[in-house]
Amino acid sequence: MFVAEECGKQNEAALHLKEAAKIEEYILSVRNVSKIYGVVTALNHVSMDVKPGEVHALIGENGAGKSTLIKCITGAEVPSAGSFIIDGNAYQSFTPQQSKELGISCIYQEFMLAETLTVAENVFLGNPVNKGLRVDYNKLYSETEKVFKRLNFDIPPKTIVRTLSTAYHQIVEIGKALALNARIVIMDEPTAPLTEDEVKTLFSIIHELKAQGTTIIYISHRLDELFHVADRVTVLRDGNFVTTKDISEVTKDDLIKFMVGRELKETFVPRKMSYGKTALEVKNLKGDWVGPISFSVKEGEIAGLGGLVGAGRTEIARLIFGADPMRGGSVVKDGVSLGRLDPRKAVSNGIGFVTEDRKTQGVILTMTIRHNITLPILRQISKCLVVDKKKDYAYSQRYGDAMRIRTPSYDLPASSLSGGNQQKVVLSKWMASESKVLILDEPTRGIDVGAKQEIYQLINELAESGIAILLISSEMEEVLGLTDRLYIMFEGQYMGMLEKEDYSQERILAMASGERIDTGELTQ
Repeated sequence: MFVAEECGKQNEAALHLKEAAKIEEYILSVRNVSKIYGVVTALNHVSMDVKPGEVHALIGENGAGKSTLIKCITGAEVPSAGSFIIDGNAYQSFTPQQSKELGISCIYQEFMLAETLTVAENVFLGNPVNKGLRVDYNKLYSETEKVFKRLNFDIPPKTIVRTLSTAYHQIVEIGKALALNARIVIMDEPTAPLTEDEVKTLFSIIHELKAQGTTIIYISHRLDELFHVADRVTVLRDGNFVTTKDISEVTKDDLIKFMVGRELKETFVPRKMSYGKTALEVKNLKGDWVGPISFSVKEGEIAGLGGLVGAGRTEIARLIFGADPMRGGSVVKDGVSLGRLDPRKAVSNGIGFVTEDRKTQGVILTMTIRHNITLPILRQISKCLVVDKKKDYAYSQRYGDAMRIRTPSYDLPASSLSGGNQQKVVLSKWMASESKVLILDEPTRGIDVGAKQEIYQLINELAESGIAILLISSEMEEVLGLTDRLYIMFEGQYMGMLEKEDYSQERILAMASGERIDTGELTQ
């Protein structure tokens, strides 16, 4: 009996030693973390181990629990259960300050920079370099130079942040993390606002940080990127841990299957193409620095407006919608020139605009899903300045259901939805307003692979119903897979048009980079 008990104790001790050795192998261990909001379980006993000096990708569809887990790690949220282990010490939760002191820093998709301050002031904001009661600017500038030297980048410390490009904003954010001596840097969709060349620059910085021993948790919907930067990948689905794999052990299709729980069918399904009359015609349209450009979109057609980031595509879309003033040319709808435009006039003439930034310009996050959908048609569903509730419910239900919004109630705030479902709310809004011309600016930005396929299907269905669609996308796969013809811009200038049968990535990129290629006469 005594021998059996002693053996049991030895086995138990061996297990503890084995677990302790395992913990020491990782810089951060997440153990059975749960987070419950009312009746919604955002995280359900999630565990994840992160090795020191690795790039650890964290992926999943919108609503999978990635953001909630990151908020728990950074101290922005308190877990309902579970623990974190850092340096062999267990923590039930962190405060934001405690998280920073432990060497954890997060770079969010929306940059947290004071644009009117200098680079140096931003890097050490909240972590001042003082001499008595005053800021020691000489030391501030020299310390900032040291930070960027680690990144092999030369950014003058006295530069005002608002004068920098988006890519340099990203680098300043990384500099802020390094100034705090961060050992674990979390990057949330870091390449979303970057051009292809800027992405390469970011990857070189990530490799440099990794070589210096910095650990990176990398969140991205762009699965192809993971094979360039990640060492391992953890997948979440519906708040649950699915798997952790070495990136060398999986393919993109494997990751998609882990994320959505099924194999996706063909991404871009051919649609029935039946064009009607010309619905939208732009003639010599000019803005403050874009144009002139002329093109047309027919009923049932998906026309693309192509070019690199900064080419002027969004500016043209805003001119058509009347959000910015025209400096020349005209917008013609169904053969009638619309004259001087503003958004209200555009909407009344059947033009809808799904903007690039859905969180600030597409949906009102604090407003209910129902009221977001019926916002453009309040006049039609109101009597004596009072909204007819029956019509409000009927319209929102009709168009929300048509766009297949996943929600237990249309009376929940739009902020409760995933990115893909928020985008469906925006589409529902323009369908409720009976838009016949729909401008889609980066319609799948920040949306996971499963939701993307749903949005593609909805876009095809809208085109098949006779709606004329003008699509802007920075993703070559979307441009090639969705559009019927493509108008290409470079630095505000029109470069030419390609029909679908003439598409090739090389040709599109050459034109988008400023090379004029004979594409034949533009037929209106």
